[in-house]
Amino acid sequence: MDATLPLSAASLPVEGSATFPWLSMIVLLPAAAALIMPLLPGDGDDPRLPRTVALVTLLADFGLMLWVFARHFDGASSQLQLVERFAWVPTIGLEWSLATDGLSAPLVVLSGLVTLLAVAASWNVARKTRLYFGLLLLQASAQALVFLSQDFLLFFLAWELELVPVYLLIAIWGGTQRQYAATKFILYTATASLLILISGLALALSGDHFTLNLSELAARSAGGSFGLLCYLGFLVGFGVKLPIFPLHTWLPDAHGEANAPVSMLLAGVLLKMGGYALLRFNVQMLPEAHLVLAPALIVLGIVNIIYGALNAFAQDNVKRRIACSSVSHMGFVLLGIGAVDALGISGAMLQMVSHGLIAAAMFFVTGVFYERTKTLSIPNMGGLAKVLPITFAFFLASSLASLALPGMSGFVSEITVFLGITSNASFTTGFRVITIVLAAIGLVLTPVYLLSLCRRVFFGPRIPALAKVGDMNPREAVIGLSLLVPTLVIGFWPRLAINLYEASTTALATSLASQAQVALSRMPALG
Repeated sequence: MDATLPLSAASLPVEGSATFPWLSMIVLLPAAAALIMPLLPGDGDDPRLPRTVALVTLLADFGLMLWVFARHFDGASSQLQLVERFAWVPTIGLEWSLATDGLSAPLVVLSGLVTLLAVAASWNVARKTRLYFGLLLLQASAQALVFLSQDFLLFFLAWELELVPVYLLIAIWGGTQRQYAATKFILYTATASLLILISGLALALSGDHFTLNLSELAARSAGGSFGLLCYLGFLVGFGVKLPIFPLHTWLPDAHGEANAPVSMLLAGVLLKMGGYALLRFNVQMLPEAHLVLAPALIVLGIVNIIYGALNAFAQDNVKRRIACSSVSHMGFVLLGIGAVDALGISGAMLQMVSHGLIAAAMFFVTGVFYERTKTLSIPNMGGLAKVLPITFAFFLASSLASLALPGMSGFVSEITVFLGITSNASFTTGFRVITIVLAAIGLVLTPVYLLSLCRRVFFGPRIPALAKVGDMNPREAVIGLSLLVPTLVIGFWPRLAINLYEASTTALATSLASQAQVALSRMPALG
């Protein structure tokens, strides 16, 4: 039986649709390795065996992702592919339903790469290593399940599951204020999850029959006041993870206290879950409400871009400044989603992939010089370029990518979002001009706060206590290159990424255009 289904299918085939459960293997392999972590010999203080098991497992999982998507995924199709579905808990309608399309495939690969590199960056973690690497493995499974789930309750369980490892990773291995940051993170995200659950169950109960299948929910296209309420519930719930101002305040605290590998996961993967969920739920399931509220998303995106950039100037902690930068850059994802056309949505997808690589690189390099200097305070650093020249080169390269230097992936993604806004004739000319001008202010501010960060940390008077520190070692250089090389490749050859999702984003934009035509036809004629 064909393992490909249209997005609007009323039902998906039962178990046996896919020739082999490739997606289940991708999801369950890290979880299986996490389960054997407590069984490893030793007192748990020897990091070698746990980190080796985690690294080999995630390397195999990432290799499996690349092989499956290269051999069995058709980027030219907007349909669900590699469908796996069987009744898991029939009494509550819960199904093990997995599938992938252009919206999820690039993010699954991104999450696999970033998590693998986060384990490699955790080489010097020496306390409670079995628990630490077990949590990273569990996080890898939960992330993949979020992107691949086609059952709402399964999606929600995965969404909640990935919160637990992050909370523990911050609370146990974080900085001096780790308990505060971890508690704030879990309170924000758990409260938002309640809105997601209420909105999803409301949609599931809204039709002729109860269903949790995402394709069936999308086929209902709930509208009116009910659709708007569900849309707002999802927007707030997913907006915390994106994050959208003013729901973002957990992010600088979490980044400021988390160690570098966990910050790589936060910026590289978790924020992308919010953007993905907005596309999957708000845009795909509630197109009528999205057309009504799309201008509001653009306004929120502009606020994110400018506020995040201005707030970055006020930060004297390197990681907190980069965290505020992430708030600003994720505003471009909101702009692209709000543009409601193929170019804008394509730009939002590319921005998620691009920012995932760049932000992970910046936090990783920050972790490198933190291990040498034992400080993240910008006023307490200076002159590091002379003693850490390779580290400086990597940090400068990632900063240039973040400020959208031409030739880097950030430039392609942000210019695509701008083109999506300007080419959308459904917005007035004045609205488009104001949007572009305000977003451009953020683009101007970004190089100012990033280059000033480079100047203050790596140039100026050398701090005597930091005069003798070792530079980046070969392992760290490989991790940095694994993140920066893709940003260069996508910058010069964006089709490599665009081909994975273009069919899906085009189909989504076409569906929105059709919905807009239907809405116009319902309006009473004038005159």
